[in-house]
This record gives sequence, structure tokens and C-alpha cells, in this order.
Amino acid sequence: MNAERADTEPHSISRRSILGFTAAAAALPISTRIGAAQAATSVPSNPSGIKAMTFDIQGTLFDYYQPFARITNSLNNRKALHLNWSGFLGDWNAAAVSIIQAIIAGKRTWIPPGQIFRESLEIVLSTRGLTSQLDEADHLKLMSVWSQMVPWHDSVEGIGRLKRKVTVAALSNASMAGVVALAKRGGLPFDAVLTGELVHSYKPSPDVYQAASSYLGFPPGEIMMVAAHKIDLTAAKAAGFKTAYIPRPLETGPETKVDRSPEPYIDVVADDLIDLSKKFDLG
Repeated sequence: MNAERADTEPHSISRRSILGFTAAAAALPISTRIGAAQAATSVPSNPSGIKAMTFDIQGTLFDYYQPFARITNSLNNRKALHLNWSGFLGDWNAAAVSIIQAIIAGKRTWIPPGQIFRESLEIVLSTRGLTSQLDEADHLKLMSVWSQMVPWHDSVEGIGRLKRKVTVAALSNASMAGVVALAKRGGLPFDAVLTGELVHSYKPSPDVYQAASSYLGFPPGEIMMVAAHKIDLTAAKAAGFKTAYIPRPLETGPETKVDRSPEPYIDVVADDLIDLSKKFDLG
């Protein structure tokens, strides 16, 4: 999200599935520690010294603009509305980031990712004067954007290539259940799924990056954070990670403004994940 979008919408997944994903997520910390210990001895060496890569999910590996455009076009047509949704995703992300920053600063208690995005959705709808034009069913449709995200064209192949040489793990502000569901449906072959839920915090809190290092079993200097958002990479670098920037020019639609300027906290800039694998001779 910019600062990482928070959750997938539980209403779009059956209760049985949610329970299954949640059970799987609950077991991940233990299995991840065991798997990481094995990986530390079995992963082939590479010139970069990087042993693991952690990946931001929303916007970096998954496209949420496509489902958003589909849902809002359908909503306009069904209700005979002519609502202008330009810039809506950017505003929604910004409202979510504001809540996350308040939680990290200790000004608010921790709340689950889905609650953050529902609260921030209501803020944006109110600010844009849309509250009275949309009912609860419409709100749920908008929330389902996060569970309907699709992998970018390079995500599956890129993760597969990188996995040949390093441990690959999701590191997201989304829910554990949500990321597991997205990865399974999208075919992303992660070795581990890690989220801020494990420490009841959110990126860019240092607690999230420290937890990733602990669960994966590698020191921060042997882990690279891969993200499309500079706020994520700034914090990862401060936590001792290597960093890779993958700009996504269509993240929030045609109006997306991508900042391609070099930064001292960015170690590598790549066009996509396949390009990243080539830069490290990991493909």
C-alpha cells in the first residue's frame, strides 16, 4: 500500500475457507522457523550475499486497480450513477496510512487490517460526499477489491526464479489469511507468509522487519526487502535490510505518479521481478 494496503475482504471468502486459512496462518511461525533453519544450509550461495527476499504484496506483487475499475464500473452502471472514481484509490491508501501511522505511534490501539481499510473507506466516501449514494452492499463490494487482486504479469515467474537461489517470503500489512488466499489462488510459490499480524503492528514499524528476520532465521543484512513503495524501503534499510525498488506505473491506475529518482536507501532498481532476478544472476 502505499505503506501497504491492509486486508482482503472476508465477505468474499466462505467461512470454512477463512477458518482453514486462519489455521494455516497460525501454524506458519513455527513451520517457518523450522523451514528457515533447513533453508540456511540448503540454499545455494550467490554473489550478492542475500539469503532471503521479502516482498510487499499490495501494489508490488498484486494489481488492485483492475478489480477496482471493474467493481466501480459495475456499480455505476447498476445504479445509473456517474461517479468520478479518479484518484479514489490514492485517497483510500492515504487514509489507511494515516491510521497505521497512528497505531505505530501508540496513539491508537492495534486493529486488524480489514478494520483499517473499512474505516478508511468510510472516511474517503464521506470526504467525497458519496456516503448517501452508496449502501452497505456497495461498501462490501468496494472492500472486496483487496481479495480480488491479481498478480502482475511478472510476479509468478519472478518469484519462481528468485526462489531457486534464495528463500522468498511475503511481508505484508494484510492479514495472514488474506495473503495465504491470494498466494494460493495466484500461484505464487512463497516459502513463507509473514504479516504485521504476527507482532500486532504494521510496516513501516521496525518491529515488523525484525520479526521477519527472526522468523526467517537470517540476519537483516542477508535479507532484501522488495517493494514498490519508498516508505517501505526506507524503513527496511533502517532495519538493516538490503532493498530493491520495483516501480509499478499502473498501481492506482493511469493517474499513478511513479517516483523513479535514486535514493541512498535503495540498493537496486529493477523494472520488474524478472529484471531483478537477472540483476542478481538468480534467474
